[in-house]
Amino acid sequence: MTLQELRYLVALADHGHFGRAAEACFITQSTLSTQIKKLEDFLGVTLFDRSLKRVTPTPIGREILQAARTVVDEAERIRTLAKHAQDPMARTVHLGVIPTLGPYYLPHALTLVHKKHPGLRLLLREEMTPQILEHLADGKLDGGLLALPVADEALRVEPLFHEPFYAALPAGHALAAHAALSVADIMGEKLLLLDEGHCLREQALDVCGARSSGREEVRATSLETLRQMVGMGLGSTLLPALAVDAAPRQMKKLVEVRPFRAPAPGRTIGLVWRRRAPFPETFERLAATLKASLPAGVEAV
Repeated sequence: MTLQELRYLVALADHGHFGRAAEACFITQSTLSTQIKKLEDFLGVTLFDRSLKRVTPTPIGREILQAARTVVDEAERIRTLAKHAQDPMARTVHLGVIPTLGPYYLPHALTLVHKKHPGLRLLLREEMTPQILEHLADGKLDGGLLALPVADEALRVEPLFHEPFYAALPAGHALAAHAALSVADIMGEKLLLLDEGHCLREQALDVCGARSSGREEVRATSLETLRQMVGMGLGSTLLPALAVDAAPRQMKKLVEVRPFRAPAPGRTIGLVWRRRAPFPETFERLAATLKASLPAGVEAV
């Protein structure tokens, strides 16, 4: 049994297809099939059910796969430690970012990181929180920028900043006559929400006490769609601070934005990565860089 055979095992489990797994491993399909069969013969068990449309691990195959992932990850950790021993900031990082943060924070963050760490290459993947956590677990992502808290002992969490929420109201709304609002002011309003899976949806429900209201919320797939719906007079919503000034000029005429009086609701944004990552110093220094220069509108934590 070799490390390379374990890599083939993991690739086949991830792709569920001999052809696609072989392509990902830069070998022929026949070579991959031979190596998997050789591993099965060595172990004396069948690792995959080949009778299904998608090649699927058998029950014992799933258990062995879990151990194989650990071995492959640790081998990669050794390789990465050696490669980046001299400069942990000269590497490629696959980073997940939640959709309600990416368009508004990344222009600032990427400019800052490129200036401070020109050798650090960030490959970004915009996904909702459950997908980011899933891909951190299976190694497809190295880290994530998302809203806290994150309850996972396998992850290290570094809070970066607190982002207040603002009330977004249709132009001419009665509440727009106030310079600042309380949470109670908007609890009776028709609340426009993001679709299921967005963490901001859950936070808005918590803030506005809408979970037990029994009313049907209008839902959208992005903050910009929500903003447009507010401009059409369909209801009100909450906007995180970094998204407030991102609206097109014409939309600013249709949507009135008001802050909340203290204590204002909001969310904490953090950088997360696996505790067993082979390059913890990369993320520690990245977090320090991001915390040292925050965009306007957010608060240090």
